[in-house]
Amino acid sequence: MGPRQCRVCNEAQSKYKCPSCLAPYCSVVCFKRHKEIPCAKPVSSEEKSTLNPESHVERPLNVEEPDDVLQKLQLEAIASSVEICDALKDENLQKIIRNIDCSPDAENELEKAMGVEVFRIFTDKILSNINP
Repeated sequence: MGPRQCRVCNEAQSKYKCPSCLAPYCSVVCFKRHKEIPCAKPVSSEEKSTLNPESHVERPLNVEEPDDVLQKLQLEAIASSVEICDALKDENLQKIIRNIDCSPDAENELEKAMGVEVFRIFTDKILSNINP
């Protein structure tokens, strides 16, 4: 396998791989920028099936309004927000998000989550990040 492009700057060829998630990067600067957002070792498809086979729920992506889909810059703003990354360290919030993601009735689970203060605060942080 030949050299790959740096996943951080997308400009140079990668010389290194992140020890945690194996993402290719080209320099110390890119490595530090990559580490601003916590990462983890990728899980192989074999490990995924043994971890929790019922945790993945297939759902079609139905979007009534194309404007409801976040743009790349909005997603990058969320991913680079220290405030949001810090909030995601909360285990209760992680559990709520996991419950929504794994539920066959995600809309109902989301409605329930909106009644929990930590989730409401989290969604407010996301909205203020994408609609400054």
